[in-house]
Amino acid sequence: MTKTQPKILVIDDDPDVVEAIRLTLEAKKYKVYSASSGSAGLKRVKDVNPDLIILDVMMDTTTEGFQLSLQLRNPDPKSEYAQYAHIPILLLTAIHKTTPLRFGPDADYLPVDEFVEKPVQPAALLEKVKKLLAKKAK
Repeated sequence: MTKTQPKILVIDDDPDVVEAIRLTLEAKKYKVYSASSGSAGLKRVKDVNPDLIILDVMMDTTTEGFQLSLQLRNPDPKSEYAQYAHIPILLLTAIHKTTPLRFGPDADYLPVDEFVEKPVQPAALLEKVKKLLAKKAK
């Protein structure tokens, strides 16, 4: 039985960040998809059904990533994203550097699994991706 490549969806409006993440992940044989906005990201989730989502916080709005994670993790079984609620979300953020806001994963208010600070360090990114994919596989 051949193991399929894990599919990772990167949702970020900065093409340089997307490209850096793509190169890092593809070097480790991950299949990388991308979207440059929250709305495009929601559509891509349905198209790709990724194994992991890497999501930027600040895109069209300063909290777009938060809103997207809330939509994806909506507990309503009738939600159009209910079948994707199990997908791990790695939140990519520079918000701690650019605002006084401080936050962490929270099931009700910020339903994500992990954080990575921008600028992204490849080793830290790969470690968190590997950890989240291993957790999903259980």
